[in-house]
Amino acid sequence: MDTAAERLTSRHWMLDAVHYLVDNGTKWRAMPADFPPWDRVYAFFRRWRDHGLVTEFHDRLRGKVREKAGRDPEPTAGVIDSQSVKADAVVAADSRGFDGGKLINGRKRHAVVDTLGLLLGVMVTAADTGDRTAARVLLEQVTHAHHRLELIWADGGYTGSLIEHCLATLALVLAIVKRSDDMRGFVVLPKRWIVERFFAHLMRSRRLVRDFERRTASAEAMIYWSMTLLMTRRLVRPRPASA
Repeated sequence: MDTAAERLTSRHWMLDAVHYLVDNGTKWRAMPADFPPWDRVYAFFRRWRDHGLVTEFHDRLRGKVREKAGRDPEPTAGVIDSQSVKADAVVAADSRGFDGGKLINGRKRHAVVDTLGLLLGVMVTAADTGDRTAARVLLEQVTHAHHRLELIWADGGYTGSLIEHCLATLALVLAIVKRSDDMRGFVVLPKRWIVERFFAHLMRSRRLVRDFERRTASAEAMIYWSMTLLMTRRLVRPRPASA
């Protein structure tokens, strides 16, 4: 008969197995023998995806990380941006597209992060979906989940009627951080570097270097799993010694 300790150990094994897959980019069927059978791990991943458990787990960790950093668990400001990535052959035509600006055939990750670079919300679409079109949906979801959110920084791709929409409908200030015309080469722009660092972290998870997921829901879940890996590492990191 299973005990509570055995069930907890089994759950830890499942968490470690999913983290291993996301971090190392392996296939489900190539799960190492040290972990539970791949089909059990996939069933665990699918259950946590479909019931929103990975999002709940992620959000609890984010609150802990913010508290450890001396912040309130709920943010008041964030940054929005998108990232286009190539899609694997398993991605069907109805959920992929061509991003003419980046010359990428695949999907686009639209994300809102807080000022620590922690994820507040993500939506995966075909790569030809416009940033402003996706932002209307994503920002509504994010403000519904985070009632204290007042300010979002964005780049020039989010100008136009979206600014008035956010203020009138969501009571949210959308501040555009523009690149000066006289800038040459790579320049770190205020606030926008935060979300760029977030996307750089995702690319360190080999499963996310390319979109391998048949469903956009799975692609979004993989991003949440990647961030839980980052945040658990931050939580176990010792605090710097005071001077």
